[in-house]
Parts: sequence; structure tokens; C-alpha cells
Amino acid sequence: MQKDNWMCRAFIFVLTFLLYASFHLSRKPISIVKGELHKHCAPPNEVELSSYKEYAIQIQPVKKLSNESQCGWEPFDKNNYKQLLGALDYSFLCAYAVGMYLSGIIGERLPIRYYLTVGMLASGLFTAMFGLGYFYNIHNLWFYMIAQIANGLVQTTGWPSVVTCIGNWFGKGRRGLIMGIWNSHTSVGNILGSLIAGYWVSTCWGLSFVVPGVIIACLGIVCFLFLIEHVNDLVVYYIHLNVFTFLFCLLPDRENCMVLLNHNMAVNGEGGTRMSAISFIGALRIPGVIEFSLCLLFAKLVSYTFLFWLPLYITNVEHLDAKRAGDLSTLFDVGGIFGGILAGMISDRLEKRASTCGMMLLLAAPALYMFSAISKMGLEATVVMLLISGALVNGPYALITTAVSADLGTHKSLKGNARALSTVTAIIDGTGSVGAALGPLLAGLISPSGWNNVFYMLMMADACALLVSLNKTFSLFPI
Repeated sequence: MQKDNWMCRAFIFVLTFLLYASFHLSRKPISIVKGELHKHCAPPNEVELSSYKEYAIQIQPVKKLSNESQCGWEPFDKNNYKQLLGALDYSFLCAYAVGMYLSGIIGERLPIRYYLTVGMLASGLFTAMFGLGYFYNIHNLWFYMIAQIANGLVQTTGWPSVVTCIGNWFGKGRRGLIMGIWNSHTSVGNILGSLIAGYWVSTCWGLSFVVPGVIIACLGIVCFLFLIEHVNDLVVYYIHLNVFTFLFCLLPDRENCMVLLNHNMAVNGEGGTRMSAISFIGALRIPGVIEFSLCLLFAKLVSYTFLFWLPLYITNVEHLDAKRAGDLSTLFDVGGIFGGILAGMISDRLEKRASTCGMMLLLAAPALYMFSAISKMGLEATVVMLLISGALVNGPYALITTAVSADLGTHKSLKGNARALSTVTAIIDGTGSVGAALGPLLAGLISPSGWNNVFYMLMMADACALLVSLNKTFSLFPI
């Protein structure tokens, strides 16, 4: 019986990993396609005719549509393209931040499997909708902004649901390491999203959105068929799991089944009575929720600025095309995988989450400065700094959104009420999403004055996150 439970835990670990990786896979294409929506081109009188013809051939897409200029896709082919692209990011992230506060509260009151499935199907629809603008030759800015806003709202169903589910299946033992490994789904999703979007970006950028949209929708169906919300719900699903024997869990003998069923009835009560879901204000009163929410606000500001603007930065600095810049940007996420795992291991060993965040944030600021300086020296230096910066930037972000959220959602002040995890997770990630919305917006406004100023802004945000984490480290309720 114990072996069956662990096999099921492994299955839930892998399933939730894939489900949320698909969310990030569907978010990443916009950053890759930015280099195609606006291309850097010069008029003929500024270059020699022969070199201009060669350049024009290089930037011509395979499929030439009406109203498409040599400088990109209307309306993003104008001089204010950075502000317009920033508006797309802000539309998505603002909707995501607002929706996240509501999502956690709703998620506590609905079955996670149904809630997550609907969110994934809707996200697939709106992700593909952005790409359909290419095939239907749409050049209205509001069409793309509405697609981003709608997608931002429905994607808020993902994070509270998967964190609650994984928190229900895994206890506090080695939670930092387990969730550090599990949280690499964000980086894996970003990498896959970059590679998929990059494959079509120069030939048919609409498919860069349609294909990820189809993928997340298909995984939404998988979620509906196979996701088990809580270990205590295992008995209910044994018949279904027996039909699909490849899911590792086999139907136990009648005696063990009755023992587990009686245990579940004892836990949940004969009448199905459960402790009421926590209120929004009640979740804010949990020690550490406000502090870590603010810390994540600044940490996520830095991370999402890289997520949405790194490929375009590499295009400008290294003078690479959109596909190569997108492929190179995946190294930041590779570094993020190692950073998340390292943060989890250190926090488990020290048993202090805030101190671990503080250490990595302290190192992240000089790493960002070095990245801005060294990235102009050549491709090899850029590769090294992408890996280092990714680890230090995403390490604290990963730790707060996973292990810290799970710790606070099961805090001893809740007196055993397990129905707070989704709300706590949504508050922390929702506040972090405010920073995620501000970062790309500020990058779009600041970058015309020089990329160095963008990095100064990121270093200031990192310093603010460090100050908040230090305040939590020396508070009366260290975690």
C-alpha cells in the first residue's frame, strides 16, 4: 500500500510538472516573436545598394502578406514599437495580477481538476487567437491586446491549483528540494516555448502561438482525465486508475481499500463536512505572507523582464536574428533550473527560507551589472552570464512561489485548516505578478534611453527584494 502511494505521488509530481510547464510554454512565444513583429531595417540611401538588397532578402518572410512592411508587422513596425510591445506585456501581466487574487479564493471552493481543466482549455484558445492574427492578416493593436488580457485572466487558474495539489501530496520533509526540482517546470516550459516559437518565427510566426495553444489545450484534457487533487481522494479514483494500469496505481485488495476508505471518512467526516476555506484577510494575517509577497513582487519584476525582453536585447546587442536570439535566451532558463534546485537544497539544510533568498539576491545584483557589461564583449561571455544570472534571479523566485507558499499555506497558526494553501499561494503570486507587470512595462519605457538604464532598474528592484527578505530574516517569525 505504501509503495502504491509513492508511485501515485511520483505520477502526480510528473503530471503537475507537465501541466504547469505548458502554461509557461504558451507564455513564451510573445518574447520570441517580438523580433519579427519589428525588424531593424534601414532605408536604401543609408547603405550601399548591393548590401541593402542582400539585407532586404534576409528579412523577407517566406509568406508576404498585405500591409506587412520590411520593418515588421503593422502596427509594430513604427518607431514607438517598444512601447507597443510593452503594452502587450502589460496587458497580459496586469490581467494576470488582478485575476490571481480572485483565482485563489475561487480555487479553494471548486474542485481543482475541473477548475484547472477549464483554465487550460481557455488558455489554449486565447494563445492560438493571437497567432490567428497572422493568418487572418489582422493589424489592429486592440485585437492583440484583448487576446493578451483574456489569456492573462485564464492563466491565473494554473499556479494556485498545481501548488495546492503538490502541497496536498507532499509533506514538509525535504519540501525545498522536492519543490525546487518540481519548480523547474517554469524553465522547462520557457525553453520548450522558445524552441517551438523559434522554429516558425521567421517563416510563419502565427504557428509560434497556435502550436503552444494546441499543446496546453491537449494537456488540459489530460488533466481532466487523470489529476487527483489530494492523497485522501485516492480511493475514489482507484477504479479509474485500474482501467488505465499504466498510471502505476493498481486496485488494492478489498481489505486495504476498506481501511483507506474508513480513514478518509474519518478525516473528512461522515457527512463530508470540512473546515471552511480561509478568507482573504485571514490569509494576509498569516505571519510572513505580506513580507514574502513584497519580496516576490521585486524578484518577479526582474525575472519577467528577462522573460519578455531578453530575446530582443540579445537581438540588439549580439545582432542575431529572432530565432537564434530566442534559442540563446533559453540559457537563462537553464540557469534558472539549477538555481531553483540549489535554493531548495540550501533552504532545507539551513531550515531558513528567507536567509536563502537573501543570500541569492545579494549575489544577483552584481551579477546583473556584470551581465550588462560583459554581454557586449562577445557570444561566449553572454552564454556564461546568462547561466549565472538565471540561477541567481530565478532561485529566490522559485523558492518563494513553491516551498515558502506551501509552508505558509500550512502554517501552524491555521490550526490544521488545510484549505488555505490556494488562497495564500494566490496572494503571494498575485502580488509578485504586479511586479511582473511593472518590469516589462518599465523596460519598454526605459529601453529607448539605453539598455544600461534597464539593468540599473533591475538592480534597484533586486536591492528592494533583498531589503524585504532581510526584514523577514530578522523578524519574530523567521521561515
